[in-house]
Amino acid sequence: MLAKASRQPENAALPKMAQRLPAIQLLRPVWLPKPCMASMNLLHSPLRTPRHDGASRTFLPGRDAALSPTRQGVYMLNDASSEPQHSTQNQSWWRRLSAGLITGAADDDPSGIATYSQVGAKFGYATLWSLFLALPLMIGIQIVSGRIGRVTGKDLGQNLRQHFARPWVYSILALLVIANVINIGADVAAMGAALQLLIGGPAVVYGIGFALLSLGFQVFIPFSRYSPVLKVLTVSLFAYVATVFVEKIPWGQALHGTLIPAFQWNRDYAVAIVAVLGTTISPYLFCWQAAQEVEEIRSSNEREPLSDKPSQAPDALRRINIDTSVGMVFSNVVAFFIVLTGAAVLHAHGKTDIQSSAQAAEALRPVAGRFAFYLFAAGIIGTGLLAIPVLAGATAFAVSGGSGHRYGLEYKPKNARFFYGVLIVSMLLGAALNLTSIDPIKALYWSAVVNGVCAVPMMVMMMLLAQRNSAMGPQVVRGLVAWLGWAATVVMGIAAIVMFLTLGNG
Repeated sequence: MLAKASRQPENAALPKMAQRLPAIQLLRPVWLPKPCMASMNLLHSPLRTPRHDGASRTFLPGRDAALSPTRQGVYMLNDASSEPQHSTQNQSWWRRLSAGLITGAADDDPSGIATYSQVGAKFGYATLWSLFLALPLMIGIQIVSGRIGRVTGKDLGQNLRQHFARPWVYSILALLVIANVINIGADVAAMGAALQLLIGGPAVVYGIGFALLSLGFQVFIPFSRYSPVLKVLTVSLFAYVATVFVEKIPWGQALHGTLIPAFQWNRDYAVAIVAVLGTTISPYLFCWQAAQEVEEIRSSNEREPLSDKPSQAPDALRRINIDTSVGMVFSNVVAFFIVLTGAAVLHAHGKTDIQSSAQAAEALRPVAGRFAFYLFAAGIIGTGLLAIPVLAGATAFAVSGGSGHRYGLEYKPKNARFFYGVLIVSMLLGAALNLTSIDPIKALYWSAVVNGVCAVPMMVMMMLLAQRNSAMGPQVVRGLVAWLGWAATVVMGIAAIVMFLTLGNG
C-alpha cells in the first residue's frame, strides 16, 4: 500500500484530488486501483522513513518516489526521478531567492521606517555610515540563522531547546514575544494611519482590518503558496528608492556621510546609532529565516536537512549565502534611501522632529510634493503587509519549537493547534494595542529595550550552536561567516550597554 500519515486514513481523498489536478499532472500516477497497486507493491517495496517534523515520507526503491502531504490533507505521489537532485541549479535566481530576500525586506517594516525617518530628519547625513557598518554584520548573523535551519531541519526555538538550559531559552522567548507583539501593534497602527492619509476614514479600523487580512492569509493559505506573495510584496520597498529622486539630492554630502563617520559626542546621537543597529539586526529576523528554511524543506520533495543528506550542502549553502546577501543588501539599500529622504527633504527644510512613519509621509507633502507623499504612504502599507506576518510567524515558530510543540504553516490549524494559537493570539494582541490608550511611540521605545535584552544572548546561543559539531556536524560555521557572526554579537552587546547607560536620561 502507498504510505499514509498517522493522522489520515489510507488513500484519503485521493480520487477527489485526481479530479482537481491539472492535465499535465494527471500523467503522473496520482491514484491507481487496487490491482495496479498490488503490482506496484511487488515491484517496489516501500521504505518508510520518519521525518523530523512528525510526518513521514515513503521512498520506493529504484524510483525514489514519495508521497508528500499537502495542507489540504491530500497525499500525492511525486516521482523524484523527474527532478534531478541538484535541479535547483537550473532555476532562475529569482525563484531561488526566498528566505533571505523576504527576511531582509521584512526588516524595513513601518516601525523601522519610522526609526530611519527620525534619524535622517534629526541628524541629516551624519548617520548614514552606520548602515554601511551594519550590512556585513547583518549578512553574517542571518547566514548563520539560515544555515542552522537548513542543516538541522529544525527552527531556532527547537534547536535552542535541545542544546541549552530551558530557563534561559524560555526567558529569551518570553522577551521575544513581548517585543514582537508591540512591533505588530505599532506596524498595524502605522498601516492604518497611512491609509487614512491616502483616503481618509478611521485609522484604527483600517489597521485592524490589515491585521485580520494578514492573519487570514497565514491561517488559510499553505506556506508554499503564501511565500511567493511575500516575495512579491518586497517590490513595495522600491517606493522609498523612487521617493528620493523626486527631490534634488546633494550626493556629495550623502557619500561623505556614508563613508566617513561624523561622530557627535552626545546622548541623542549615540541613541540614534543604537536605534539603527537595533532596527537592522533584530531577533525576530533570526527566527523567521531559520523557520523558513525548515518550511521549504518540508514543502519540497527534493530537499532534506543537510545533517541527513550532506551531498546537498554545496548547492544549499551557496544558495543561502547569495539569497541572504541579496536580501540584506536590499534591506540596507532601502533603509539608506529612507534615511536619505529624511536628511535631504525633512532635515534640510527644518523638519527634525518626526515621531512616526505616517508623520514622515505627511511632512513630505508640502516639501517634496504629492507624488512623494503618495509613494511614501503607500510603501508603509506594502511593507506592513510583508512585515506583520513575519513578526507573528516568527513568534509562533520560536515559541512552538522552543516549547516542544509541532509547528509549521504547511500544517492545517487542527494539526498544529498550539502553533496557530500563538500565531493568532500574537496578531490579535498586537492589533488590540491600537484600541488602548497606550502611546505607540512609548511602546516602541520599550520594545527596543526588550529587543536589546533579548538579542545579545540569543545571538551568543546561535553562534555557539552554529559551531557545535553535535548540532551541525560537518557543516559547522567557520571562516568569514563565523567572524561576522561574532562581530555582530559584540557590536550588538556594545549597543545594548550604550542603550542601558542612556536609559531614562534626557
